[in-house]
Amino acid sequence: MASQEVASLPFDPLPFDIKTQLNESTHDNFAITFAPLDIQQVYELADDGANGAIALFSGMVRNQTDGLSVIALEYQAYEPMALAVFKQIAAEIRKTWPDITHVVIHHRTGKLIVGEISVLVAIGSPHRSEAFAACQYAIDTLKHNAPIWKKEHWQDGSTSWVSIGACEENNEI
Repeated sequence: MASQEVASLPFDPLPFDIKTQLNESTHDNFAITFAPLDIQQVYELADDGANGAIALFSGMVRNQTDGLSVIALEYQAYEPMALAVFKQIAAEIRKTWPDITHVVIHHRTGKLIVGEISVLVAIGSPHRSEAFAACQYAIDTLKHNAPIWKKEHWQDGSTSWVSIGACEENNEI
């Protein structure tokens, strides 16, 4: 029998837990949508009288990558699996920071132009340090684990596909 090499991943994948998929918190909200994202709506979904803080991350389409002019990004996702990853991210957040009140993760699909919001993450928490830490964990883990891909549309008319996880490997957010 020939030996097989196992490729190592540049990040720690999320553990899959069927209980997490069946028992999501009613205080959490996840979406993959073609429609524009609404910062106010996401903030309100994370709001709670128990909160002392809401950390909100907004990722948007910028006009360049590695010095090359970008005119648009096109996102595609495998929605059922991406939503399952969002739920797992929330479960891991609640294990690490049990006082978190709300986890909200919304991601766009389709073609977005420079300046449009592609992803919103909001974390409600009694304390700011946990809110900031959980928000960073959520976006970093989403970028590595969610089956979401982007196609960069360059000013010269060419395009190229990039997995979101590859962006983080290049220290891009």
